[in-house]
Amino acid sequence: MSNSVAFFENGSWYHRTKTLNEDYTVKYGKKGGFQTQEEAEESYDKYEKAFQEQINGKTIKLDDNITLKNYLIYWFENIFVSRIENTTKMISNYTIYKVIIPNIDEDIKLKLITADYINSVLKKILANTSTATTKKAREIFSISLKDAYSNKFINYYPMDEVENFRVKKKPIVILNKKELKQLLAYTSRENWYLEILLGVFCGLRRGEIEGLKFADFDIDEKTVTISRQLATDYIFDDYKEHRGFKIMEYNLIERDPKTINSFRKLRVPDIVIEQVLNRKKLIEYYKCRYKDFEDNDYISCQQNGKPHGTSSFNGYLTKVCKKIGLPHITAHGLRHMYATILIENGVELTKISALLGHDSIHTTFEYYCDVMEENKNINAFINNAFVPNEV
Repeated sequence: MSNSVAFFENGSWYHRTKTLNEDYTVKYGKKGGFQTQEEAEESYDKYEKAFQEQINGKTIKLDDNITLKNYLIYWFENIFVSRIENTTKMISNYTIYKVIIPNIDEDIKLKLITADYINSVLKKILANTSTATTKKAREIFSISLKDAYSNKFINYYPMDEVENFRVKKKPIVILNKKELKQLLAYTSRENWYLEILLGVFCGLRRGEIEGLKFADFDIDEKTVTISRQLATDYIFDDYKEHRGFKIMEYNLIERDPKTINSFRKLRVPDIVIEQVLNRKKLIEYYKCRYKDFEDNDYISCQQNGKPHGTSSFNGYLTKVCKKIGLPHITAHGLRHMYATILIENGVELTKISALLGHDSIHTTFEYYCDVMEENKNINAFINNAFVPNEV
């Protein structure tokens, strides 16, 4: 699958452009008229080099003219955006331009920001939005001001004195043994069976499942290596007032897994290996039948070889759970099922964290501390213990 920066539109090739304005905001645009994709990519490289030279040539002047607003814009466009994925970018864009900036004073100086002032801004946000939105605004303040303090743009870090906003977590939906066997028995005759097994018995994230290739499986050793995920790459509106959170179009691209710990190798049960081999035979059939088959080696794909849309898996689970009368569960819910099975079989939390690819054991504990205290258990039934048609 191509990750090209070029795109075809109105009979010619285009690429996106960025220019740094005097007030540190970024002007977005596009340039077209190229006959080939390669020409557009070469032009993009030149524009990107010029933009980086602009960035390197610009420094924030820490005087009385530097406002919190201008710092937030500069920080997001030129510092934070390089660390995050597009989905986070979209959410952070909206939080800064539509939530925070309308609620701060236009001329408030960065160096004069205090905990009391941030608390007052967050209270205004909370009065007009939700706790979750306010929590996100606080998070943006926390990260941006930590960078400001580290770079000596401000003399103290105020966020330790700022109120926290806790959002009540949604309860984790866990199917009991009978319900899980019912789901597996029914879906064993369906096209998404392998994906469900990878969620329940390997604990993979949806994007990790969709990014898996046959080459990632070692059939003899019965292992799978997680080294990528399939993610959505958004192309945003160029108009300044939309500030990059209005989506014009999107593509599916390969990315690294969510965290550094998400790069991992897992042992997989026999039932998964069996279904991988079955899926490979099916893909070979598609290759012979469809002349325009796009061979990316994905184990999860449409009949033409192209990957499924990112909502397809969850859409299927919603449909099938409703049809057979089960509680609604998502692809991430299957991952929770995997963790629950491990917990109930006495696997240490540190190992569960590693198997799930969590950033730290604290993340694992936060998610599953309630599950670990549950009295209702479901037994593991993998390999010979699992018979698909036995309910």
